[in-house]
Amino acid sequence: MTAHLTEEEQVEALKKWWKENGKAAVAGVVLGLGGILGWQAWTQHQQTTAEQASAQFQQLLMAVRTGAGDSVIKQGELLISRFEDSTYAVFAALAMARQYLEQGDSVSARGRLAWALANSDDPSVQQIARLRLARLMLNEGDLEGAARLADEAPADNFAGEFAQLRGDIAMAGNDRESARGYYREALAKEVGNADLVRMKLDDLAVPAGTP
Repeated sequence: MTAHLTEEEQVEALKKWWKENGKAAVAGVVLGLGGILGWQAWTQHQQTTAEQASAQFQQLLMAVRTGAGDSVIKQGELLISRFEDSTYAVFAALAMARQYLEQGDSVSARGRLAWALANSDDPSVQQIARLRLARLMLNEGDLEGAARLADEAPADNFAGEFAQLRGDIAMAGNDRESARGYYREALAKEVGNADLVRMKLDDLAVPAGTP
């Protein structure tokens, strides 16, 4: 036997291989091309969707800047309904919550803040939503709900803000000693509005009931 196939043997071997594997090979190529084309179509769709969401969000920002409250709500609802999975939808929910509060609708504001917290995948945005929602609960007298949200907050760059929040919750519950400790913690963790926290600490230095 020769070490190499003759030309006729090579042709026969190729025919046999094609008979056994040809259809699968073609299918593999087609599927491969389909995967590439499908990926390209998907990325194009994602880009188009992001551009549309961005344009919608710009309209919402324009409504915020011009003080068109009803338009803020309308544009926000439209953006969330069309691009629910986008980051723009979360920012729209935060903007809507602020607008609802300005209109005196705290129930809707709480709903939108809770939605933003549940649907954001950005830790910083989650913390902003959690902090705003907890403060709203505190302002409405829901100390337990506000404290629960504060306790759920991870220790990160917002630690000072949540320490201040815990201090405010303690003050609302007439626990001056705990409030003092939380305010000191807030300063130690470099809370953003340190001057305000110092003022709160100074107020606590005055005995309760002093005119």
